[in-house]
Amino acid sequence: MVTTYNVAEAKAQLSKLLDAAVAGEEIVVARAGKPLVRLVPVQTPPQRPMGFLPMHIPDEVFDPLTPEELKGWT
Repeated sequence: MVTTYNVAEAKAQLSKLLDAAVAGEEIVVARAGKPLVRLVPVQTPPQRPMGFLPMHIPDEVFDPLTPEELKGWT
């Protein structure tokens, strides 16, 4: 159900309207009968696991380069 409030009412009852919006109620704020904004709760995106491929990377990959390998980069 959508509940509409004019700007003055919304200003006077903002805390109550925020609680109602967080609880799932659709709140619309209007000026001169024309809807302006809708109060909706912020949706926090779900946590994503690190990495995207199920593969093992050996620890040696992170070892410092040997002098011979470094020569290839210069």
